[in-house]
Amino acid sequence: MATINKKRKVDCEGRRFKDGWKLDYFFTEVRNNCVCLICKETVAVFKEYNVKRHYQKLHAAMYDKITGKERSEKLKQLEASLISQQQYFARARESNENATKASYEVAALIAKHSKPFTEGEFIKDCVMTIVKKICPEKQQEFAKVCLARNTVARRIEEVSSDIKRQLRDKGREFDFFSLACDESTDASDTAQLLIFLRGVDNEMNVTEELLDLRSLKSQTRGTDLFSSVCAAVDDMQLPWNKISGIITDGAPSMTGERSGLATLISNKVSEKGGNAVKLHCIIHQQVLCAKHLQYKHVMKPVIKTINFIRSRALCHHQFQQFLSEIHAEYGDVVYHTDYHTMAQSRFCTVALLLVDITKHLNALNTSLQGPDAVISQLYSHIKAFGTKLKLFERHLSQSQPNTAHFSALQEIMTRFPQSNVASEDFAAIEKEIAIFSSPFSVDTDDVPDHLQLELIELQCDAESRSRHQQLSLANFYRQLDKDRFREI
Repeated sequence: MATINKKRKVDCEGRRFKDGWKLDYFFTEVRNNCVCLICKETVAVFKEYNVKRHYQKLHAAMYDKITGKERSEKLKQLEASLISQQQYFARARESNENATKASYEVAALIAKHSKPFTEGEFIKDCVMTIVKKICPEKQQEFAKVCLARNTVARRIEEVSSDIKRQLRDKGREFDFFSLACDESTDASDTAQLLIFLRGVDNEMNVTEELLDLRSLKSQTRGTDLFSSVCAAVDDMQLPWNKISGIITDGAPSMTGERSGLATLISNKVSEKGGNAVKLHCIIHQQVLCAKHLQYKHVMKPVIKTINFIRSRALCHHQFQQFLSEIHAEYGDVVYHTDYHTMAQSRFCTVALLLVDITKHLNALNTSLQGPDAVISQLYSHIKAFGTKLKLFERHLSQSQPNTAHFSALQEIMTRFPQSNVASEDFAAIEKEIAIFSSPFSVDTDDVPDHLQLELIELQCDAESRSRHQQLSLANFYRQLDKDRFREI
């Protein structure tokens, strides 16, 4: 009991290092430890008796004869030696840490680009070759970066685990989140279910991540998909009552009224006290619209011709030479290409019309993708495209079709020169003034062709309409997205 009380008393004394010990006993303080500058040993307690006893027992015979200015210089030398030693170990530790960080980052790049794990060794060989030529003195540091196959595999697993941990931590802060599911088959004919997560917290910070990738070894019924989604959600410890929506493609196993994935998830969310909206993926919707285009009679001979050219070396070589002679925009033709040089005919007209429509569909597809997209923005793109289709229909149904928005079709249509009458009278530019001052109220049929598509996009954008009402005209155009509304 006496021993315990004595230890507690020493711990509570609050002893501190005294500056006088430096010159008297050649001691200093390092990270709350009393360290001898001569032998680098540590004294357990900040107590002058202990410090003095250590000095007199080990160093007094040699250092007591050093006095005055000479003793001060000796103290500076010993302190400098200790600092140098500390920096050496610090640099060594920092070098090892940097090598480990580099190994992790290279492993992450290998995983990101879907490269084999053995690529790490090849990358290191390349780096070492460069280092030997440019900075040979750094070879030892670069050699510390371990990129062996097993190391890369272990690094990727650790990075994956850390990402899951971060996502699990963020998931606890979600006020609501939605799930998007897409099922496809890989190269080995194994069905893969991709589950995407989008969550938002009370600060309106949005998180978008791939929640999980689940292999479906047997069947792909709605119940099988539901089991995989349940396992992914429970594994990340996400609360079911915070699911606000489930988005799927049009597959029957996804959208079945009774046993479809969306219905099963919605039912479970209801049981947990929540309410999940079932939605069809907006990108899949526009793909379904594209399938309504009846173009098999055009695509079949086009694909057959292209495959004929590519499957025969001589034909392929002659075709490339032909393209070179006519200075074609494309230097070659690929399998299943939708566009190639054809003579003017009805078949050609339909084919080129298809090319132009496909370009517009591709532009729509691109606008529906990307991070941080809000549903109102996506819907405005779909809404604008519907209005564009009506405009296209009106243009092409005229006795003299207007091909302003069909560049490929325009190449084979007869062009009539238009005379532009210039006038400095304001009445002559009254229409342009109206477009500029009231872009949301003008009829798209009454504006120049090069402005029509952008004007439709602008009129369908609720945020831009609101800013037009609130801001002055100059400020409205000043903040307008110049990349999206380049012509306007």
